[in-house]
Amino acid sequence: MYHHSANVSHPAAGSAAGVLDPAPADWRDAIVFQRCTWCGTAMYHRLLCPVCQGSELRTERSEGVGTVRHSTVVHRNTPAARNVSLIEMAEGFVVRGRVMGLPVGIHSGDRVRLSTAQDPVRGEPVFQLLDESFRSAWT
Repeated sequence: MYHHSANVSHPAAGSAAGVLDPAPADWRDAIVFQRCTWCGTAMYHRLLCPVCQGSELRTERSEGVGTVRHSTVVHRNTPAARNVSLIEMAEGFVVRGRVMGLPVGIHSGDRVRLSTAQDPVRGEPVFQLLDESFRSAWT
């Protein structure tokens, strides 16, 4: 039987309770996700694996680098326009968050890194563009 292992992991007690376990102090400004111990699927805030329905999930820390898969501009319930983006993280899971910058300037395929800021409206993670200087030269 195959069990996926990773270098940086925080073992859960063999149940879905790993989602609710407190993170270590050095993980405060990081995204934590779950990885299924049976099939190795990475997921964000789930109680069961979406692939094999397994409940043995291990909590891991993300490196914080990802790619924008979808971004949209939202105008409702906020005094100014803001973007809502789906970010595919390097570890293989997708998280919803906000990318700093002009809302219309965020595009699919942009590389982003997790910022220490937090969205004051929804409490979602905030990301910053990695390659912003390269794009401004071409647009």
